[in-house]
Amino acid sequence: MTTTTTRAVEYPADGLTMIGHLAVPAGAARRPAVLIGPEGPGLSDVERRRADALAELGYVALAFDLHGGRYLGDPGEMLARCMPLLADPDRMRGIGHAALDVVRAEPRADPDRIAVVGYGTGGAIGLELGRDGVDLRAIGTVNGLITGRPGEAARIRCPVWAGVGSEDPIMAPAQREAFTAEMQAAGVDWRLVVYGGALHAFHHPPVDHVVLPGVGYHPRHAQRAWRDVVDLLAECVPVTE
Repeated sequence: MTTTTTRAVEYPADGLTMIGHLAVPAGAARRPAVLIGPEGPGLSDVERRRADALAELGYVALAFDLHGGRYLGDPGEMLARCMPLLADPDRMRGIGHAALDVVRAEPRADPDRIAVVGYGTGGAIGLELGRDGVDLRAIGTVNGLITGRPGEAARIRCPVWAGVGSEDPIMAPAQREAFTAEMQAAGVDWRLVVYGGALHAFHHPPVDHVVLPGVGYHPRHAQRAWRDVVDLLAECVPVTE
């Protein structure tokens, strides 16, 4: 375990002032960086803690914002913003590139060793960065098995790991099959892990507001998915002194 420093960072994206959470490990050497994208409601302490945990492992980690510093706990408000966003690859890429710019401007981050790990909408944004040809070392997406525009997956230049709950009605079997078919046709180095019995957002601890049907926490699989994410990073963008 190492001492880390954290701070909020403001940056423009999607016509908003975003407020991300940056966690930096101790020391002076450059380290690989990880962008962490949140579920549709937006950045919360769950993603901030994940950034802190990755910094403890030696990564520069930015949990990026989706909604200009707001957390959209009302499902209707969240869908009203996220559904048009998910239908617009260029807007998703803009949000992702803005977060990339923050990380690349951090002196401790190695700009040639960046990965993205996203959940739901945040995972879709990570995939769109890959489809945009960004030089990433790895993309991890949980609950965000969103297909892109035809042919653009061929621009993904890194391994893609995806996780989904077997009982997730939002990322249903047909959606999973379309996603894996896209990855396979594009020649991507991809993996899909299906967590038996888990619903949508199974990785996210319970919240104190109404959630969409089909959303539910699965503590055992949440731990397994986190270990799978850490293993992906260790394989593709290891921390070296």
